[in-house]
Amino acid sequence: MTQRRVVAWTSVSLDGYTSGPNGPQHDSWLYEHAMKPQTLAYFESVWRGATTALLGRTNYVGFHSVWPGITADPQTDERTRAIGRWLNDVEKIAFSRTLEKAEWNNSRISDDLEGTVRELKAQDGGDIMIVNSVSIIQQLLAADLVDDLRFAIVPAMVGGGLRLFGEGLPESRWALAETTALEHGAVGLHYRSV
Repeated sequence: MTQRRVVAWTSVSLDGYTSGPNGPQHDSWLYEHAMKPQTLAYFESVWRGATTALLGRTNYVGFHSVWPGITADPQTDERTRAIGRWLNDVEKIAFSRTLEKAEWNNSRISDDLEGTVRELKAQDGGDIMIVNSVSIIQQLLAADLVDDLRFAIVPAMVGGGLRLFGEGLPESRWALAETTALEHGAVGLHYRSV
């Protein structure tokens, strides 16, 4: 049995933020990047190997509020709909102490991040992907449970907001596995833990 890998995935501004000072609902830089055809193709290459998605409460609730509608809309392009179908079908674990019900298909709630991830890594399956949830990425980095860092650096400065890599993370080493230049100036980076 091959041990499952924990893959952290997010997009980040040039100055290191995953969302700006006014919150993700005001991040036009991020939405413009996310909806580019080449970004969608790049993201597809990341999620295709994942059979479990880890989300924080905010992303779980936010994604559930928009993705089913996007996926069902016949005007949505096929690649975006494929991502929506994957999000709907994949095993999803929302980490929260306040969510009471997991309403999205094939999902459950946990309040034990490290314990749940250790159990998942011991099971058969594909990659375990942290989908854009910075708090989960940071906690699992601190616990030395992230195997791959995959993120897109978007050519925008946002001047504040939610940092991907905050202070207090332990020292670690990473090896560059792949770079991907995207047509609108973003760069996809894939690092593996050494």
